[in-house]
Amino acid sequence: MIEGLPPHRPTMLMRLSTTEKAARRMTDLLSEVFDPTETAVAAFELEREDGSPYWLLEAYFSQAPDEDLIRDLVRPIIGDEADGASFHEITPQDWVKASLDGLKPVRAGRFLIHGAHDRAALGAADYGIEIEAALAFGTGHHGTTRGCLLAFVDELRRRRPRRVLDVGTGTGILAFAAAKALRQAVVAGDIDPVAVEVARANARLNRIAPWLKLYAGPGVRHPLAARGRFDVIFANILARPLMGLAPSIAARLAPGGTLILSGLIDRDVNGVLSAYAAQGLKLKRRRNLEGWATLVLTGDGDKPRRARV
Repeated sequence: MIEGLPPHRPTMLMRLSTTEKAARRMTDLLSEVFDPTETAVAAFELEREDGSPYWLLEAYFSQAPDEDLIRDLVRPIIGDEADGASFHEITPQDWVKASLDGLKPVRAGRFLIHGAHDRAALGAADYGIEIEAALAFGTGHHGTTRGCLLAFVDELRRRRPRRVLDVGTGTGILAFAAAKALRQAVVAGDIDPVAVEVARANARLNRIAPWLKLYAGPGVRHPLAARGRFDVIFANILARPLMGLAPSIAARLAPGGTLILSGLIDRDVNGVLSAYAAQGLKLKRRRNLEGWATLVLTGDGDKPRRARV
């Protein structure tokens, strides 16, 4: 699957069936043309009733788009198939549900992201994280989310972090993963108060509300995030805010701590790395999934304690 980061309150959805190659080209094109804070583009593989595969391209818009303009933009890629693009009004309650239709549970190590209908897929040793339709980004089916989860799996193999912070938590998946694996309080925040309320509701659904310390606000300005330092910090947002937040996020990372960044396409990586290198952080590992990069950075400090997890 290929995805962009959805706007918080989309009102229109475009859908178009196509091939994988065309889906990738159109995802790149539409992501370049439209403001990423107002538009999101997603593409994923599905099966027809006869079992044959196809790709579904979806684009979410905060405002009603010029439909003819969009068809003209993609016509050089798919020709007359552009006329098959359909546009639908959507309500705030159903856009994530629409994007989840037909998607299967997502696994990252022992973490399994699933909907209520897939509870039976959970194994005895799994950390199940149940996410349903909501008003904020973060369903677990995004390459950035899974990349962060896999980076956290690697971290758990190395040590048991004491304090974890999730900047830009969305529906809360990364914070939930930390709380479930560590069985301790995790701090998580988002600039969008709607996202925070969604994360709070999801925490209750996952029976981990007492372990979540949630805040609404930009970056790490809130007292919950500004007090002390953290052994692991997640920041799965976008390149520009990641670079702007580099000094404040780096200041909250404990010596020898691990910073997990995502929401980045290939061309974003060097700029983000430079911003954090200026704060004394260096790249430890990079993982690419579905066209998105996840970066694991660390600074100087004592070697971490090893722990059984």
